[in-house]
Amino acid sequence: MAVWDDLVGQDQVTEQLSAAARDADALVTDPAASGGSMTHAWLFTGPPGSGRATAARAFAAALQCVSPDRAHGGVPGCGFCDGCHTSLVGTHADVEIVRTDQLSIGVKETRELVRRAQLSPAVGRWQVIVMEDADRLTEGAGNVLLKAVEEPAPRTVWLLCAPSLEDVLPTIRSRCRLLTLRTPPVGAVADILVRRDGIEPALAAQSARATQGHIGRARRLATDERARARRAAVLKVPLRVADIGGCLKAAQELIDAAAEDAKQVAEEVDTKETEELRAALGAAAGTGGRLPRGTAGAMKELQDRQKRRSTRTQRDSLDLALIDLTGFYRDVLAMQLGSRVEIANADVHDALRRVAEESGPDRTLRRIEAIIACRRALDRNVAPLLAVEAMTVALRAG
Repeated sequence: MAVWDDLVGQDQVTEQLSAAARDADALVTDPAASGGSMTHAWLFTGPPGSGRATAARAFAAALQCVSPDRAHGGVPGCGFCDGCHTSLVGTHADVEIVRTDQLSIGVKETRELVRRAQLSPAVGRWQVIVMEDADRLTEGAGNVLLKAVEEPAPRTVWLLCAPSLEDVLPTIRSRCRLLTLRTPPVGAVADILVRRDGIEPALAAQSARATQGHIGRARRLATDERARARRAAVLKVPLRVADIGGCLKAAQELIDAAAEDAKQVAEEVDTKETEELRAALGAAAGTGGRLPRGTAGAMKELQDRQKRRSTRTQRDSLDLALIDLTGFYRDVLAMQLGSRVEIANADVHDALRRVAEESGPDRTLRRIEAIIACRRALDRNVAPLLAVEAMTVALRAG
């Protein structure tokens, strides 16, 4: 299995990365070589679910590939050798995978990455930094990163991932080679769910169609009963906003569901992190052990980080619900206009038909705009309940 096999529906991107990996070999053998299509900084963009991080990881693995077949003209990225395997699972000494569960990536973390980028590879062919959330860099962190991208070390490669060009500082993106991924075809996503995850074909097809080709969300929907229950509840919202009371109740339930998601993540991760830190600081076993003097600051820093993670988890969960809601009204609009576009939410066809018959395309468009406005308000740190209540009232008014 080659490292590119998980890149669903991205044939053009795969060809470009394969060619760059081959040219990278020439640079390792002869640093004076032109390098061809290989360069020191790449920017992977594409809509959510297109596989930006997957493409970056696959490229990192291809750059570190040490397959014996390479000596006989084999293509980099075999997927079986130690270099490929450790790169893909995140344990390669010279591949740093950067993702954040916080709201942003700050200057402190970025400076540490820049310091690492100046080092020579320890065991591999390249020093590779994969930043999966480059769009979350603060302005100060972006300026720190800019210096490293402008003056890279000879054997260092930066792989940045972001939803779009506009999410990255112009000065950074102008120094990167751009690769744009597209939303994978629904059929291709369903196929990989069946082949890789053992999902029943019918459920795989329904999940891929419901998420419109978003690989990660399709996999979660197909494997997590709670995710399916949450989606079903969200798709009932358009039928529950007939009066103001229904609007306010629906908004509160969306907020509560997002908070519950954040709570589940906290229960799974926070306790383990806290106990590990207490043990590292020398506290007695168990939650009642006293911390040594001078260590309260470290515990406070962990608690602050956990709080920021909870905030991001809640926002991400709420945003996912709004995306599902947008998909519902997209299907309604398709019905109203007599479009031949495939209905994504075919499992709630009756609800779609009811809403489509009770209103016109103009009202549906205004409802979609209300959801978009809510997502923008949440990005600007508007109180979530206030933003969602305003949205549900707008959905009622149409």
